[in-house]
Amino acid sequence: MECPSWPRGKKLVHLDLKGAPPRVEYLHELIELFSRLGADGLLVEYEDMFPYDGELKLLQATAQPAYSREEVLSMQEFAKSKGMEVIPLVQTFGHMEFVLKHRPLWGLRELAPCVGTLNPHSEDGVRLVLEMLRQVVELHPGLNTLHIGADEVYMLGEGEQSKLWLASPGRTVEQLFLSHVTKIAKAIKETWPHMTIIMWDDMMRGMNKDILKGSGLVGLVQPMLWDYTTDLDVDKTVSLLEMYCSAGMSELWAASSFKGSTSVYTCVTSTQRHVENHLQWLKVAASLSAAINLKGIAITGWQRYDHLSVLCELMPVALPSLAACLQTLLHGQLSAEAQSKVTERLGISSVEVEVMERRSEVDSLFPGGRLAELIVELNALLNSEDIQGFENNMFVRGWFSPYQRQRKMVNPLINMQIHSQASTYLAALQQQAEAVREEMVRLFPESTAQEWLEEHVSPVMVPLQRITEEIINCVKEMVP
Repeated sequence: MECPSWPRGKKLVHLDLKGAPPRVEYLHELIELFSRLGADGLLVEYEDMFPYDGELKLLQATAQPAYSREEVLSMQEFAKSKGMEVIPLVQTFGHMEFVLKHRPLWGLRELAPCVGTLNPHSEDGVRLVLEMLRQVVELHPGLNTLHIGADEVYMLGEGEQSKLWLASPGRTVEQLFLSHVTKIAKAIKETWPHMTIIMWDDMMRGMNKDILKGSGLVGLVQPMLWDYTTDLDVDKTVSLLEMYCSAGMSELWAASSFKGSTSVYTCVTSTQRHVENHLQWLKVAASLSAAINLKGIAITGWQRYDHLSVLCELMPVALPSLAACLQTLLHGQLSAEAQSKVTERLGISSVEVEVMERRSEVDSLFPGGRLAELIVELNALLNSEDIQGFENNMFVRGWFSPYQRQRKMVNPLINMQIHSQASTYLAALQQQAEAVREEMVRLFPESTAQEWLEEHVSPVMVPLQRITEEIINCVKEMVP
C-alpha cells in the first residue's frame, strides 16, 4: 500500500560513534552525502569519542584518539553549512557502559554486574551526568536540542539503595525511573531554559497516563518512540503515541533504523529489511490525529548494540539502505522513481549493497563505496559453501579426522591435497582481507580495521591455518 510521504518534521540521521568512528575527512563526506539524500540533521551519539576534559578525561577512548574540540566544532560548522542541525545524544541513566566500565566509577552502578545502569540514588552519579551534559552543551554553540537517552535501564530497582527506597509503601520502579529522569531534565532546564529535551520512550511504554502526568516530566521532555522491526504493529504504535499525547506529551518523535538492528554481528546491510521498517512508520504517521505534533524521525544506524558488544555493519555498506530509507520517506514508498534517485546519487545499479555494481557512466561510487564493494566480496568468500564446510567435507572427515590427527596416522598423498586446498582458500582470504584493511584504514581508525578483521575473518582463517599446520606435522611422521 502506498502511503503519503513523511508528513512533517525533521529527518535526522543517527551517527553512533561508539564503534568505527569515521576519520574527520570521511565524516565530512558523509555529512555532505546525508544532506544530498534529504536529511535535515544529525543525531550524534559521541560516547567515548567526545573530548571530555578535567575529571571526565578518563571517559575518552583509548583504542583510538577521541575527536578533538576543533574537530567537533568543525563537524558542526560543516553540517550547518549544509543546512543540517546537530543534536547530541548523551546517555544519562541506562547504556552508560562507556562511563561505568572505568574502575574509579564502579561504585556508581545500580548493580555491580550491570555495567550500563547508573545508581539513581547516587549524588555523585547525578553530578557526573550533569558535568557530561555541561561539557557537551558548551562545545555545541547555539545548541537548541539535546537527547538524554534513558533507554533500556536494565536491573533498575535491584541495587541495595533502590530496594531500600522501594520498601516504602506505594513506591514503584516506574516512579524511580521517572524521578531520576525528571531530576536531570529539570537541571538542564534550569541551566539552559531554552533547551528542547528528547528522550527514548521504552521505559515509559508500560506506564499509564496518570503516572506520567504525576511525574513532573510532562512539559520537560519529548519522547522518541523507537521500533526497528519490519512487522511494527501500527495500531499499537499509534495507541502508544496517543497515550503520551493524552498524558500531556503532545510533541513526539519517531525512530526507525537503516542499519545496526538486524543482529548484533551483522556484516552486510539488507536494504529491503530497513525499507519495510520505514513503510510501517509511514503508516503510523498517516494514522495520527492532528493533536499529535510529530516533530520528526531519527533514522538510527547503530554501530554496536552497546559499548561492550561487537561491531555491527559499517557505515559504507549501509549507505544504500540509508538512501533508500530516506527516499521511501520522501516518496511514501520505494517506487521506481525513488530507486532511480538512489542509484543515480550513489553511482550504483541496485539499492541492495550485496548485488550493487558500479553504474558504467559514473567515475566513482558514493563515499566509502570501494570499501563496501570489498566487504561484500570478502563476506561472500567467508560464507562460501566450500570454506564454511571445509572441515566437514569428505576428505577432511575421511582422511584427517580428530582420531587420525591424534595418532598421526594419515594418508600423506590425500592429506597434502587437503593442505593444498586449505592453503588456496587461506591465500584468497588473506588477499581479500588485506584489500579490506587497506581501504578501511583510509576511512576509519586502525583499531576499527583490526577489530573488524578479528571479528569476521579470524574465526574462519584460524581453523584453516590449524589444519595446514597439523597436516605438515602428521605427514612428517609418515614420510621418510
